[in-house]
Amino acid sequence: MSASLNHRQATSSQRHRNQSIESALRPQSTQERHRVASPQTGSSDRPQRRTVSNAQESNGASTETKERKFIRGKVTTTESYSVRTRSPTKEDRAEPPLRRHERENGEDDQESHRLSTTEGRRPQTVSSGVWQPHAILIPHTTAPLASRVSIPSLALTAPSSLQPTPLDQLSLERQEAAIIDDLLFIFMGYEGQYIRFVETFDPSVETDRLAGPEFRIAKGLNISLHELTTSMLTTATHYIAVESFIEIQSRVEFGSVNHALCASMRNLLTEYILFITQLEEQYLTNSGFTLHLLHLHTISACQTLSQLFALANEILRKNSMLEEDLEDSVDEFDDVDKILEALREGGDLAPGGMPGKKILRGGRVLGLLTKRLGTISGDPEAKTLVTKLLSDASQPYMTMLNEWLHHGGIRDPHGEFLIREQKSIRRERLEEDYTDEYWEKRYTIRDDEVPPQLEGVKDKVLLAGKYLNVVRECGGVDVGKEVTDVPKTFDDVRQVPPSLSFLENVNGAYAYANSSLLNLLLTTHALPARLRSLKHYFFLDRSDFFSHFLELSASELKKPARAANMSKLQSLLDLVLRQPGTVAAQDPFKEDVKVQMNEVGLIKWLMRIVSVSGIEQDGDGLSFDRQHTPLTAATTTTTAQVSDEDKNITGIAALELDYSVPFPLSLVISRKTVLRYQLLFRYLLSLRHLETQLSSAWNEHSHAASWKHKSSDVKVEMWKRRAWTLRARMLVFVQQLLYFCTSEVIEPNWLALMASLKEKDSEMEGESEGGVLGQKGKEAQGAKRVGRTVDELMQDHVDFLDTCLKECMLTNSKLLKIHSKIITACGMFSSYTSKLTRSLSTADPDLAEPGAYDPNSLVKLSDNLSKYEENFSRHLKILLDVLNYYAATETVRFLGLCSRLSAASEGTAGGSGGA
Repeated sequence: MSASLNHRQATSSQRHRNQSIESALRPQSTQERHRVASPQTGSSDRPQRRTVSNAQESNGASTETKERKFIRGKVTTTESYSVRTRSPTKEDRAEPPLRRHERENGEDDQESHRLSTTEGRRPQTVSSGVWQPHAILIPHTTAPLASRVSIPSLALTAPSSLQPTPLDQLSLERQEAAIIDDLLFIFMGYEGQYIRFVETFDPSVETDRLAGPEFRIAKGLNISLHELTTSMLTTATHYIAVESFIEIQSRVEFGSVNHALCASMRNLLTEYILFITQLEEQYLTNSGFTLHLLHLHTISACQTLSQLFALANEILRKNSMLEEDLEDSVDEFDDVDKILEALREGGDLAPGGMPGKKILRGGRVLGLLTKRLGTISGDPEAKTLVTKLLSDASQPYMTMLNEWLHHGGIRDPHGEFLIREQKSIRRERLEEDYTDEYWEKRYTIRDDEVPPQLEGVKDKVLLAGKYLNVVRECGGVDVGKEVTDVPKTFDDVRQVPPSLSFLENVNGAYAYANSSLLNLLLTTHALPARLRSLKHYFFLDRSDFFSHFLELSASELKKPARAANMSKLQSLLDLVLRQPGTVAAQDPFKEDVKVQMNEVGLIKWLMRIVSVSGIEQDGDGLSFDRQHTPLTAATTTTTAQVSDEDKNITGIAALELDYSVPFPLSLVISRKTVLRYQLLFRYLLSLRHLETQLSSAWNEHSHAASWKHKSSDVKVEMWKRRAWTLRARMLVFVQQLLYFCTSEVIEPNWLALMASLKEKDSEMEGESEGGVLGQKGKEAQGAKRVGRTVDELMQDHVDFLDTCLKECMLTNSKLLKIHSKIITACGMFSSYTSKLTRSLSTADPDLAEPGAYDPNSLVKLSDNLSKYEENFSRHLKILLDVLNYYAATETVRFLGLCSRLSAASEGTAGGSGGA
């Protein structure tokens, strides 16, 4: 018997996986022979003893002192004892009944009882109605550490020759010994001789094992022993349920956090099995070991298993593997985006692989453990247990978190991390991304996977990883370097040293990632120089090169936009940009400027944008982005959706510039910001072109003979003065509007943007002058003070453009409509000037050829000029009224424009215009 005990102790770490095999082979010991003996053998009058025989001299003795503990359960042997084996009796030397039964029935072929395994349940060796004592190894499943020992047959199916002696035929001492013997097996998940599973329990059914079996005790047991035994059976129920939970939750689809939790629970069950082994030693060697002592020793183990069972049941309910969780069942398959993303990435909809399938894993498991830790704070032992489980389960999650915080990478094969990566959104799509999809949607937060410990800093976690991910793609992060001195678990962060503080780790990583990306953008890739280059080209602040380009390409720009030769225009632009003496000649980024045509008119395009959901009601420049992004695809130059009105748009009205930016500058100068630059460029270009047309009209009025000649007809001279005055008023309007947009809107906002960049640049220089720090040193320094962030820089850039668009009156439908009518009237009048010159020759009697003079011609000219005057004056007055209203309600910047435009409204510039 001592050899059997020593073998059990040496292999205790694997006992709970191989218990079925041991159950089949156990009849070699005296105790096991008693379990499988025939009724005749079991009914012998010799009482069962737990002491040893007097064969000490022939077999030797061993003496030892042991102590073993399972949570609070503690079994201690404080005195030395001798374990001796007695000489085998004739009865012992007989062939075991079980072997004899197998031999007689010819059931030695194990292959006839092997069953195929399935993914969803642990296979049974044979059907539940057949007695088969053999134990076999079953094939691997998706739970690599699950038991591979087949499920033993139910005792209900054992032949009558193996049934034990009825309890009512045993004495009280033998009843107690038999029940203790049974309980030691029941505690390890096996049926006893007198304590068995209820008939409704089927160990081959997964839900039955997860719920835990109920037990029935054979009739005839003493009432006091019966009550005491019943109180201990819940421990066995919980053990079997927890063991089944570990086997199922260890499958691949449940994720690494569940795997770590199961590993921690498996360690506790290993301690429990060793604890039961020690109890068996006490039972076999201590004659005073009673059922009452067994009960006292297992109280603590019962409480521990009860906590594990309650936790397992809560997780299983969330997974809908027991009774349905009504609270969560409604939205079981509501995450369509996750399903589509999985399909795009080559996934499938197999069980466990469907993103929408309700599986509690990752951060939700940690959240459940944290919540449970708060509810049992009054029980110190239970709190210690759950804290241990939370610490062990959080290790793989913390590994993913540290990889994300310090390397900018995600290693999340099971989709359980709080950051979700959409691999279908690639960096190559930035050139066509008008919605900042790469930056906004490639990495997002899974709100349902955020543990409570990270709830307050989840945004910092997202940004820290995003920043480092960009730096890593540019070769600025050593991904092979192992990060040390970081917290490894979700232990109580108040108890760890400051260098390992959980929150300090997040804040420090966030500060370091932010400063690294800012340095990459501002210094390595020269973001301020890029922005100055954009200002030169799109805001025409030094437009000598562009005026030259317009002169060279005038013939092409007069054509319809579809007929313009884009290759010729691009060549002319390249020629102008390389012209010595211009500001563009010294620009290192001039190769990134391209010419393109947009076949949708500017005003029509802007009206489509602002009319999506009434941007003018909220008056917020940020809403421009929300309204604009859905229209980018519809407003691109696709020939299918261009209306008949837009087909005749001229090249000068459709002309726009494009600007290509390399990564990572494309995150700040993204397609949606370039689109804003293009809108402002087209607006400023239209004003410049209109100013040029009106200046050409003035030149014609000054040099044409019909305009220079002083007619003898007073009416003709009065008509000329009216035309000069109207042309001068229009020119004043356009010039004042252009001055307002460039000098009072764009320039001040541009200076404010550059000031913020210089401020950040000086902060970075101060950090570099303070000495060269390692990554952890920079993180610790940055955790104390985080200045401007990359997201703030990006938002400042967008806000700058939105403010310019708003204050240039391009985001308000009322102002756009009035502005469009005035600009159209000015453009038509400037084009009408050449026709007026020809008509004036017939209306002036001094210049008309003989017979060509027509007195009615002057009347027609006067009527047409009156229409232009009335149209311009009426819409200009409406514009001034609307500007005054918005100056009082939204921005006072419009007051300066109103005062300047009043000169054009009153017509005081007429004299100078006629000079």
